[in-house]
Amino acid sequence: MDTKTLASDMAGLAEAARLLRAGRLVAFPTETVYGLGADATSEAAVAAIYTAKERPSFNPLIAHYANAEAAFDDVLANPVAEQLADLFWPGPLTLVLRRGPHCSVSRLAGAGLDTQAVRVPAHPLAHQLLAATGRPVAAPSANRSGRVSPTTAAHVLDGLSGRIAAVIDGGPCAVGLESTVVDLAGPRPALLRAGGVTLEALLAHLPDILVPEPAAENAPRSPGQLLAHYAPELPLRLNAQTIGPEEALLAFGPALPGAALTFDLSPAGDLGEAAARLFAGLRALDAGGRARGLSSIAVMPVPERELGCAINDRLRRAAHESRT
Repeated sequence: MDTKTLASDMAGLAEAARLLRAGRLVAFPTETVYGLGADATSEAAVAAIYTAKERPSFNPLIAHYANAEAAFDDVLANPVAEQLADLFWPGPLTLVLRRGPHCSVSRLAGAGLDTQAVRVPAHPLAHQLLAATGRPVAAPSANRSGRVSPTTAAHVLDGLSGRIAAVIDGGPCAVGLESTVVDLAGPRPALLRAGGVTLEALLAHLPDILVPEPAAENAPRSPGQLLAHYAPELPLRLNAQTIGPEEALLAFGPALPGAALTFDLSPAGDLGEAAARLFAGLRALDAGGRARGLSSIAVMPVPERELGCAINDRLRRAAHESRT
């Protein structure tokens, strides 16, 4: 099939909503990364996401909504969920809650679990699309499963052209990392994935939040928990203090000298800038490094604080695939 590139105007949004209601797959921008959208109420449409992405069916999907009220119609909200929604929605926070008795989301989207991950994105185009579609939209990152997440429409087409109906070109994503995921279905809130809402911001309101070890690969509670994930084709070497002659360099702050190819996430050492540029940097070094016959990507240390926690989480998962 031909994949349409739709403009970010009313006509493009109307066409995207029409395609979604017809059970087709449409990639669209959020403030985090581009999502691969499907009608979350349709088993067939949700199944098409797994096929297009080559994604394991045990890996659950996030359902996206135009507002908190619509999200809480499908899941069992509790006072903590309502508090976090007031604080961080619309925004890069996903909540995992028990499915409600009349949940409209396909059980396939939740990988058969009794929970469902829900989010209200902040990107104005995402909000308009969800409102026009009039139903929840399941939307993992719009890339082949396990590969680098897309932050531009061109990144989407690199991996999914010919596999999906359309992509809305809304320019680069502002946050550049997937949403933070918090599990509120158990007796105590638990951080399942670091992301656009920092752990420090959550601790200000949830001082007892659990930060568990990564889930087993065959039993994730939310998207983004598989150990081998976000990976370029070239292997990654983390916490590099030196650079080899056959390595590309992913820098943070002043770059190490001598690299054959360098992408600096933030020369000034700004974690927000680094987060927004992470996936674009991995893509650029992977393509450029392979074209030059380089063997690997050396990654300079990133501080383990604020958005650095989410950046390092993605880098560790990307590096894991090179070890398996």
